[in-house]
Amino acid sequence: MSAEVISFIRDIYRTNEFIPLHAPTFAGNELKYVTETIQSTFVSSVGKFVDDFERKMEAFTGTAKAVATVNGTAALHAALYMAGVKASDYVITQALTFVATCNALHHMGAQPIFVDVSKVSLSLCPVALDNYLTENAFSNESGCFHKTDHRRISAVVPMHTFGHPAELDELVAVCSKWNIVLVEDAAESLGSYYKGKHTGTIGELGALSFNGNKIITTGGGGMVLCRDSALGARTKHVTTTAKVPHPYEFFHDEPGFNYRLPNLNAALGCAQMEVLPEFLKQKRQLAERYKTFFADTEFSFVVEPDYAQSNYWLNAVICPDTESRDLLLKVTNESGVMTRPIWKLMHRLPMFQNAHRGELAVSEWIEEHLINLPSSPTQLVL
Repeated sequence: MSAEVISFIRDIYRTNEFIPLHAPTFAGNELKYVTETIQSTFVSSVGKFVDDFERKMEAFTGTAKAVATVNGTAALHAALYMAGVKASDYVITQALTFVATCNALHHMGAQPIFVDVSKVSLSLCPVALDNYLTENAFSNESGCFHKTDHRRISAVVPMHTFGHPAELDELVAVCSKWNIVLVEDAAESLGSYYKGKHTGTIGELGALSFNGNKIITTGGGGMVLCRDSALGARTKHVTTTAKVPHPYEFFHDEPGFNYRLPNLNAALGCAQMEVLPEFLKQKRQLAERYKTFFADTEFSFVVEPDYAQSNYWLNAVICPDTESRDLLLKVTNESGVMTRPIWKLMHRLPMFQNAHRGELAVSEWIEEHLINLPSSPTQLVL
């Protein structure tokens, strides 16, 4: 099967050269806008492209306020801060995620609790979440607390894995029942919709990433999505060192973060937003080709949930067993076709190995069976 997969992918991308997992594509006004920024000399955190990028993101996602940041981890850190997460709090998330999710918690002094994911979404399972809380927590008007040490469980953070939206209605219901705030790690899901609503706009706050391997890139960059405009205004204030506007004086009215996205990066983001609809179209066409190819094999292509429209950021296939997974990884990478396994589960990393966790049977099964396939959009020949 490995040889057939390699041949199929090379036929899609029409090349015998190295095929990356997800390469950035610059197909529009990127050079023009970046050059304009350099010529203006406003390359840092002051300049028109930062505001333009935020407005474009608000229009695209339907959020009340979007706040640009230097990267996705900073966006999630700021979102958690604005959601009221404090040092020594617990935050429930999934073990099946990229390490940045847990790094943001660590930088706040909070500790993760790992709950299993759903096979439907690959994201946080609402049933597993409610079961864990029923067994290990209690709630009252002051919040939700862990039974073992009475420390507060202040937030739940689902991550929309590979752009496939989590079961958000059910997660919102569980969080409401237990008096916990929902913050979406939407780093991978720009262009994904849950029942017609863009990911990152259903929880109290959401966080996007524009790293070089994301569906659009600003080189580095992120965005906080805020459902409430007043909360968004304060998020923007706090992420720009909490400086009070004044023609020349420097006065800061609270501790803040220096998380503002530079104008240079925002210029790139504005150009990428112009071609995002075409990226999404081509990625869905690519996913359809993978789905058709794997339809009559022992491998199962990961498709969007029935309730969602996914961006198919990274295409994924479930292998019949770990041996076939390892063989496919070995042969494809040796042949210059980049594939990769899913991230090592967070509780297997030394810094999070002692974290509280529920049963993680689905996460562990996915870890043993899943492979990501090349997913770059505009290298696809239509």
